[in-house]
Amino acid sequence: MKRADMAMLAAVTASILATACGTTTPAPTPPPAATPSAAARPEAPPPPPTAAPSPEAPAPVGGIDPADLDRSVSACVDLNQFGNGGWLASHPIPPDQSYWGSVSILFEQNRDRLHGILEKAAATPASDGSDERKIGDFWASCMDEAAIEAAGAAPIQPELGRIDRIATPADLQAEIGRLQGLGANAVFRFTAEQDRKASTEVIGIAAQGGLGLPERDYYLKTDDASKALREKYLAHVARMFELIGEDPARAAANAKTVMAVETRLADASMTPVEQRDSEKTYHRMDLTRLAALTPNFSWSAYFRQVGVAPAAVNVAQPKFFEAVSREMRATPIARWKAYLRWTAVNAAAPSLSKAFVDADFEFFGKTLQGTPENEPRWKRCVVATDAALGQALGKSFVREYFPPEAKAAADQMVRNLIDALRDDLATLPWMSEATRQKALAKLATFRPKIGYPDVWRDYSSLTIDRGPYVLNVERAREYEFHRLLSKIGRPVDREDWQMTPPELNAYYDAQLNEIVFPAGILQPPLFDPKADDALNYGAMGSVIGHELTHGFDDEGRKFDAAGNLTDWWTAEDAKNYETRARCVESQFDAYEYEGQHVNGKLVLGESIADLGGLAISYRAYRGTLAGRGEPAPIAGFTADQRFYLGFTRVWGAHVRPELAKLLMNTNPHPLPQFRAIGAPSNLASFAAAFSCKAGDPMVRKDVCQIW
Repeated sequence: MKRADMAMLAAVTASILATACGTTTPAPTPPPAATPSAAARPEAPPPPPTAAPSPEAPAPVGGIDPADLDRSVSACVDLNQFGNGGWLASHPIPPDQSYWGSVSILFEQNRDRLHGILEKAAATPASDGSDERKIGDFWASCMDEAAIEAAGAAPIQPELGRIDRIATPADLQAEIGRLQGLGANAVFRFTAEQDRKASTEVIGIAAQGGLGLPERDYYLKTDDASKALREKYLAHVARMFELIGEDPARAAANAKTVMAVETRLADASMTPVEQRDSEKTYHRMDLTRLAALTPNFSWSAYFRQVGVAPAAVNVAQPKFFEAVSREMRATPIARWKAYLRWTAVNAAAPSLSKAFVDADFEFFGKTLQGTPENEPRWKRCVVATDAALGQALGKSFVREYFPPEAKAAADQMVRNLIDALRDDLATLPWMSEATRQKALAKLATFRPKIGYPDVWRDYSSLTIDRGPYVLNVERAREYEFHRLLSKIGRPVDREDWQMTPPELNAYYDAQLNEIVFPAGILQPPLFDPKADDALNYGAMGSVIGHELTHGFDDEGRKFDAAGNLTDWWTAEDAKNYETRARCVESQFDAYEYEGQHVNGKLVLGESIADLGGLAISYRAYRGTLAGRGEPAPIAGFTADQRFYLGFTRVWGAHVRPELAKLLMNTNPHPLPQFRAIGAPSNLASFAAAFSCKAGDPMVRKDVCQIW
């Protein structure tokens, strides 16, 4: 139940870059409230509003660059355009990016720093088996283009040969498990999960998968654009078959087979909205019941193949696995072999020679995301090394770029946000005392993780060398696959991290009840201990608040303090909450991009967290001013104005239309332009800061109030 955030950026720098870089993302369980009346919930009063600064304001002061603003638009009309319009106009999207925002600059800075660390590691002798040796060798193998070109598809031929030798259903099922271990999305996904209703247990989870296109509707929609995209996908799959040696006729026939198999899997899959429901994706089964669910798929053989012996498995989508069982009998082995050949080459393509990389990027980069050019190889290799050996790489990153004073300042900010949320919960007028006490008990058990893990990951069992790059990638994926599976049946590991220290991201885990902020996100301009507090709280504070309120969003509220999926709300409180949540859903339903409306149900949890996170961060910021007096204006902006400018600049971004539509179909986070305006438009403190009045576009008539 990890909840990755900053996810508009994360979607690009993690899951989307994974397509182009040979990295993988975690299997899905997949990565940064209005106030009621002052009488009901008192908050520190904002200072008297001041006029917007004059056009002659000097260049960058206190973290605000006047050139980033668009003064032709009022903050009361469009905070995103006012706060980011100048930056967007002067920072066009680069040809090798599908998303480019102010936070992308931080991502590139982190990547440049990791680049330096990796170059040094590759050039410096290190002892065999050391983390430094592993990251240096992985990097060197990724950057050895001559060797990669010379090898072509040869490194994956042994795996393709295994697929060709499949002769029986048992062989087929064994190969499915083997390919999953190598990082291929073969038929379904399997990993470890805390039991949602017995959170001290770690069981297996089997979830839908097996698709090459982003999600089920890409196979099932009948509009012209969807049909055209499927034709391009067919051509791409056929091209990949040709690259592994098939003649064009056979490649085209096999591509049609792949499409047929994936379409049947898609037809049995849940939609992205349905997958957000933790109850609907929880079906604990013992092995007897599991075997009865899929009579044509042997789970006992599968578990032997992947090396686990779970006592129970959560089957997230039983109907999907019933369909898989039917297909195991109905689909001839020859067709399954074509599907598995595609699955294997699709997983390996970004790590192979230029012909494979280019073909892979042509579809997944250009067609699906609209990116004209692939990134330079070194950038892709940095991302790939972080994905494979992120904690080994993270040690050096933290040592050089996350000093103790930054960690201490981040710790303090998190404590301040927790205090603000505690005060908020204590004064919510719509929550009963019974639910309030349980909410406060849950908050009291929140565990923040800041910067880097207390216990670093042990990579001693992972073999990395300067041989074929794709084999390093596969071994790293296999290591991670089995590392996660090894958790099944063991005590919950509360020291593990699901992100790497250099990652520009954050998450909330409902079952561990923890919030996690890697060092990669705790960097300027999001977080700078030496900068203006107003900007820090507007930017990083709102991200921290976002993670905290995930514990009480439409999904997180269903988990108690111990991380169990249970109903701990009174009926009346649940009704009150759901009414307020529907307000947020309706708000985002109304937003539109190029004729397509946002799916309010899909983005509900993230939008609630944005709303609550911003409100809580504002409360925390005003709390830091107690006894200190109102800060002086900086660059002509009051403290409250700077707070909201800090928030909105996080979401100033260009998104290519192709990527925007993909994200609207699949991603539970709204597009950045909607995140920049959605939460502030509900907050009275924002309206007061900029002297907005009723009827202004940034002052909602139907205010959504939760926290």
